[in-house]
Amino acid sequence: MMDKSELPHRPGAAPRGGRLPTKDGDDPDVRFLAENTDLSPKQARELIREHGHDREQLLKIARTMKAEG
Repeated sequence: MMDKSELPHRPGAAPRGGRLPTKDGDDPDVRFLAENTDLSPKQARELIREHGHDREQLLKIARTMKAEG
């Protein structure tokens, strides 16, 4: 049987670091991306859904994207 730490990461799944969205639905990673890039919260949420919760990877991708006009 596999240990929980050995499970593969699925994009859009709960982050390994345990940073789950708060009770009111505010995801710390969405806020982080929106504050540190030109992305809107909607774009940040979609990026996380597609690529997972690795902030370094998300920042790299976000820098190549344009904010919604």
